[in-house]
Amino acid sequence: MKNIKVGVIGVGYLGKFHAQKYAAMENVELVGVADVVLSAARQVAAACGTRAFADYRQLLPLVDAVSVVVPTPMHHPVATECFAAGVDVMLEKPMTVTLEEADDLIKKAENGRRILQVGHLERFNPAIVAMQDYLTCPLFIESQRVHSFKPRGADVDVVLDLMIHDIDIILHVVPSPLQSIDTIGASVVTGGTDVATAHLIFENGCAANVTVSRVAHDNVRSLRIYQPGSSLTVNYATKEITVIERQTGLTPEGYPREEIIHFCFTEKDALQVELADFIANVRARRMPMVSGREGRQALEVALRIIRQIREHHDRYKETLCVG
Repeated sequence: MKNIKVGVIGVGYLGKFHAQKYAAMENVELVGVADVVLSAARQVAAACGTRAFADYRQLLPLVDAVSVVVPTPMHHPVATECFAAGVDVMLEKPMTVTLEEADDLIKKAENGRRILQVGHLERFNPAIVAMQDYLTCPLFIESQRVHSFKPRGADVDVVLDLMIHDIDIILHVVPSPLQSIDTIGASVVTGGTDVATAHLIFENGCAANVTVSRVAHDNVRSLRIYQPGSSLTVNYATKEITVIERQTGLTPEGYPREEIIHFCFTEKDALQVELADFIANVRARRMPMVSGREGRQALEVALRIIRQIREHHDRYKETLCVG
């Protein structure tokens, strides 16, 4: 089997993990890593047994595919250069800053017959994968993603940093167009939104409550889905899923009978699976499960939520005592 030659553009906190995963894959050659901070590129390259580049454009003629793990404002220009060079792209989330940029990348990928995959990592969480077998007709969804403050990523709105993961999952599991969004959020520590709650209503009647925070004192990443006769609970962090299925009749104590099924997938690595899927898509020339179009859908909802939060802020900034 022919080796797929890959590179990583941007080797900060997340990019270095991309490089490590590629370096360990069979039938994949990590040709090089690129970063504007050459010392960072050299450090990751040395650890992964590859070459370091300060200018990613020098890497493009040498590879079949790349992971683009640069700051979001650079996603569009970097991916554009990659497509122009005939290189397939694994693009970290959020896909772009604007919908216009997203549409342009989708068009460029399709016209050039290039693979464009967007890095919504939770799609590859093994608990989410296992959950698909138990989905019937979601009626109500609760999603919570909160953690303690970390300076890394604080320059990005919490909706684009965290909530977009849950938006993508919910859009994926609800087989209906989105009808309405009602959102509220607040800035607590940074200049942007740090906590937010969105209420989504779909045309088929399904509703979802999505809560995120990056200023909590605990860490919770969970998803609950209620559907006729059953409920599903996913713990993203521990990669566990609990399925509760209602049975006929009552227990001797008068409670509804239930069958509880529990799975844990701690041995599986979501990033490893995601990047292996990208390589398989490059090799087979097939449409990714999370293509540019899915990335755009999540981005569109996220931007609507951000706009609502800003409108609420502007309307009540006098009474809320915020600047």
